[in-house]
Amino acid sequence: MEVEPARRDAAALDLELLQLAELAPGALRENSIADALYAQWLVLPETTKLVKSLIEDAKTGAVLNVAGSSTSTNAASSSSLPSMFPAGSAPPLSPRSTSGSPRVMRRGSGAGPSSLGSPLKLVSEPVREVIPQFYFKNGRPPTKDLKEQCLSRTDHLFFGGEGLQIQEFRSVTKDICRLPSFFSSALFKKIDVACTGTVSRDAFVEYWMDDNKITMDMASQIFEILRKPGCTYLTQDDFKPVLKELLATHPGLEFLQGTPEFQERYAETVIYRIFYSINRSGNGHLTLRELKRGNLIAALQQLDEEEDINKVLRYFSYEHFYVIYCKFWELDADHDFLIDKENLIKYGNHSLTYRIVDRIFTQIPRKFTSMTEGKMGYEDFVYFILSEEDKSSEPSLEYWFKCIDLDGNGILTYNEMQFFYEEQLHRMECMAQEPVVFGDILCQMIDMIGPENESYFTLRDLKRCKLSGNIFNILFNLNKFMAFETRDPFLIRQERENPTLTEWDRFAHREYIRLSMEEDGEDASNGSGDVWDESLEAPF
Repeated sequence: MEVEPARRDAAALDLELLQLAELAPGALRENSIADALYAQWLVLPETTKLVKSLIEDAKTGAVLNVAGSSTSTNAASSSSLPSMFPAGSAPPLSPRSTSGSPRVMRRGSGAGPSSLGSPLKLVSEPVREVIPQFYFKNGRPPTKDLKEQCLSRTDHLFFGGEGLQIQEFRSVTKDICRLPSFFSSALFKKIDVACTGTVSRDAFVEYWMDDNKITMDMASQIFEILRKPGCTYLTQDDFKPVLKELLATHPGLEFLQGTPEFQERYAETVIYRIFYSINRSGNGHLTLRELKRGNLIAALQQLDEEEDINKVLRYFSYEHFYVIYCKFWELDADHDFLIDKENLIKYGNHSLTYRIVDRIFTQIPRKFTSMTEGKMGYEDFVYFILSEEDKSSEPSLEYWFKCIDLDGNGILTYNEMQFFYEEQLHRMECMAQEPVVFGDILCQMIDMIGPENESYFTLRDLKRCKLSGNIFNILFNLNKFMAFETRDPFLIRQERENPTLTEWDRFAHREYIRLSMEEDGEDASNGSGDVWDESLEAPF
């Protein structure tokens, strides 16, 4: 018997709650409490009956089972042991089941499996769950069915076994690889590393299927095709072969084939726009993560299906290129392909302030690539005009935020904003416009943006608000500021009817119409039917 644990448990009992009758004083000692309880239990009438029944069962050879259920006739008496509490005075039992009691589990731990029918089952070995492989260093291998389908189409296109030349490879790029057709040359040269001028069936299968290119998403496939060996990013030069093939094969760009100089300008503009929108780090190194997060892949797919190049508004529209190039050419008075402060201040009918132009030429928002002191090149101008004409985009907000943040601490304070607004206020007075003091403007800007801290604006505050671009127009673009104050309901309705168009899309469309009308006017005055602008030296 477990006498010692029973004695320790009994020592922890409250003697007043036990209500024991006529206990001797010596029985209250710690070591005699259990003996006293046992003696008190033995003299109870119910205990005498139980002991007699057990003796009878032992004589007849019946199985003794006091604690559990018994098959003997005395099972009813054994299932209800005598209580040491008076009738009606017992406290309520705990709602917790005794099957989970640590004391009960300890007592039955050495007796084998529980007789109470525990749901736990004994197992000889732990069950091991096999987790399928989810990371593949060289890409997920294709399934058997996918590989067989690809091999069947490959055998059909490579029929004869002599390999394909570059002009015959477009069907492989389009039908098997399911890539835009103008990636054909880049893919061909990636496989034909020895520059033999021919790609065999085995070489294609090794590159496309054995290297698991077939199971990659399109962004990863394009990234692997364009990147140089050993590089983990794409540069502007990596896109030039794709643009070259696009200009040579797309029906919407056939009219440029006689002017290679403008083919080059178009390709440069497209690449600049791609890196402006997608290369968010601004370091000229386009990563796979940036490529996947951007919308270039969708634009490439649309470009491969759409014959009208101007319907592909993202990056590739020729009308957009025409507007950018003509705007640059108008400002570049000496046509040395460089513009300075005096040239840029004329942009938009002198809409910009001198202070913001000075800030741009400090190269704080972006380092110039012109390599000429105090001069902005064509690429720099592309970044500027995209930022100026669409202040709702994140690259634009980042560009102008850096301009206004004079101390570079990541917040726009009221003193910084007032510094730029002072020139706006002076210009309004010179133009006989009713001036609006900075205090009133500041209240409007706070209500418009709703910053987390009303003492300053953060870039996060501006990116959360759709109207944040108007903040910069208020500070340094007078024409757009006045246009915002006197908004035309007709233009507002147009914007609501075409919510997918960006501010840049609307600006480029308006400017292209204006430039084309000027072009038509000059041709009519010159009596020429050739649609060509000699002053701009750009095709129309």
